[in-house]
Amino acid sequence: MTGDAYRNPSGRHPAVRRIMDLLRSPQLARAFTLTAFGAAFSAFALMRTAGRVATITIVVGLCILAAATLVARRRELSALRFLPTSLAAFVLWALASTIWSTDAVRTLGGWVALVGFGFLAVTIAHVRDTLQTVRALGDVLRALLGASLALEILSGLLLDMPITFLGIQGNIALGGPVQGIFGTRNLLGLVTVLALITFVIEWRTQSVGPGLAFFSVILAGTLAILSSSPTVLVLAVAVAAASGALMLVRHTAPEGRSFVQWALGAVVVTGLAIGYVARHPIIAWLGAGSDFSTRATLWNRILDYVASQPMQGWGWFGPWTSMDYPFFAINYDLRDTHQSALNALFDLILQVGWVGLLLFAAMAGIALVRSWLVASERRSVLYAWTPLILIALLVDSMFESFTLSGFGWMMLALCVVMAGQSRSWRETMDAADDTLPPAWSGEALPPLQG
Repeated sequence: MTGDAYRNPSGRHPAVRRIMDLLRSPQLARAFTLTAFGAAFSAFALMRTAGRVATITIVVGLCILAAATLVARRRELSALRFLPTSLAAFVLWALASTIWSTDAVRTLGGWVALVGFGFLAVTIAHVRDTLQTVRALGDVLRALLGASLALEILSGLLLDMPITFLGIQGNIALGGPVQGIFGTRNLLGLVTVLALITFVIEWRTQSVGPGLAFFSVILAGTLAILSSSPTVLVLAVAVAAASGALMLVRHTAPEGRSFVQWALGAVVVTGLAIGYVARHPIIAWLGAGSDFSTRATLWNRILDYVASQPMQGWGWFGPWTSMDYPFFAINYDLRDTHQSALNALFDLILQVGWVGLLLFAAMAGIALVRSWLVASERRSVLYAWTPLILIALLVDSMFESFTLSGFGWMMLALCVVMAGQSRSWRETMDAADDTLPPAWSGEALPPLQG
């Protein structure tokens, strides 16, 4: 045995060991999480400033780093709990749609984008726990919302002119609507609601000081109001109602929780039915009559194209392209330039058919039930973050398609993976593996008895 081999029993070169130690370090995990969240939530601003190629390069570089990190941490990972089956099934169905797509190359490109942001989410879920994830997201959203408010003040009050390349119209002096660095008021509205959930969880868990928590909530609330997005009020009501229901369940004795859960489920179903029946007065009260009329016209036209390929759809693209069928045909018929179906469910039916919609619904529904049950049973309020984020994303899916691409899809995939790490058959399997005798490692049969 040589001297080098004696000093390094693993046989690895010292430089390789240093790289592996770096990839396994918590400092790199935090830096990766901050950068991944920052790139996802600021994708629109990156596209407008650095360009499409640079933005794609950043995401690809993060995916390479994520793969290297998971390889370095492979001994810490469980193959059973690495990826929920429902998430894998939906992604594979989107890939299968390249077979019947009208443009296989663009469909493959849309699928790669889906996998890219999803892979970043999976990596974050495995290298950071829930509290670390909440803290990282809170830091990123504070910075981006602060930059948004600063640019809106610069545009609307100091320069009194729009910042065209960022889509900022400079309407803050008029009380809105403002877009910040996110491109549209509805996208800004969704970000502010996700931020409010995150900031409140930070405050309740005392992971940040009370001053910073108060400032963060005021910042997100101010931009939510200035966005003048009609969906913000709906999202806020839904999240507030879910928070109240979750608080009720958490303060109920364990033997009575089952009854309360079923009662809340009945209330939700009844509320949805009433909301559907009273949808026209609600729309009028929100002042979104013209906006809803545009959506209804678009959805009716989409259903005409869905009828041709109802089960498999026209192929996964994500955000609509201007040159592919049936998107350009729908916009031509409506004399408009829609970039999505303005509803995630209609987009799913159009692109991956009823099969894709059912797979997506199963994925989101299972994750919501799992995370809700965990949050209702565990003492820390931290576990409420996952179901509340899921509820905000799913409610927003009724009005926009943000959950199917970019940071919306990344957050959805992150919550699905985090929910799948507990209250799953995988957890039972892992627990069973832990109780096996040391001789049983999966590589050799356990010794015979007697």
